[in-house]
Amino acid sequence: MTRVVLVDDERMVCAHLRTILTAAGLEVVGEEYDGAGAVAAAARLRPDVMLIDLRMPGVDGLTAIERIATMPRPPRMVALTTFDLDEYVLRALRAGAVGFLVKSTSPEELADMVRVAAAGNVVLSPVAAQRLTAGAGPRRSARDVCANLTEREREVLEGLGEGWSNHRIGRRLHLSEATVKGHVSRLLVKLDCANRTEAALLAREAGLRPGPQ
Repeated sequence: MTRVVLVDDERMVCAHLRTILTAAGLEVVGEEYDGAGAVAAAARLRPDVMLIDLRMPGVDGLTAIERIATMPRPPRMVALTTFDLDEYVLRALRAGAVGFLVKSTSPEELADMVRVAAAGNVVLSPVAAQRLTAGAGPRRSARDVCANLTEREREVLEGLGEGWSNHRIGRRLHLSEATVKGHVSRLLVKLDCANRTEAALLAREAGLRPGPQ
């Protein structure tokens, strides 16, 4: 069973999340109400996934994510946001979070996204990702970085941009999961991305989306 720790300074939010996740068959092993507690819980409870609010008094969620990411075998961290500070979300992803969810995410999507994160995949709430990368359009630098990709590399990157697992990308492209894993590893080096989350954001910034099958 997936073990989850909830971190939010509003106790009612934690109670709401606990109810949703428990009903979906996930095990909530702890609640913390500030970033310092989150860091301690990560070391003490060794959860699979942590949902961490970014804006909290004292030690905030961003600082907690940065500290937890330096631990040996850190949990999969998902940033929770109301989306009034996009820059904080980007910083959280680059610090080690594997994705982000808005607090208005439906109960069904929330449980599914936690399972996706626990399975080692990137979590990008579709509506939130669109809002994050909206504005003046794709950044020229992102398009330039992706300009020299092969067709297959581009297809794999498009899948990462959707938050898909290696298995799902392989199924779409008729490739083995091991082959997709190799493509992803080479992509991270070629694009100078630290992790799948960074690559997924790059794909969205460049406007890369999978075409119809």
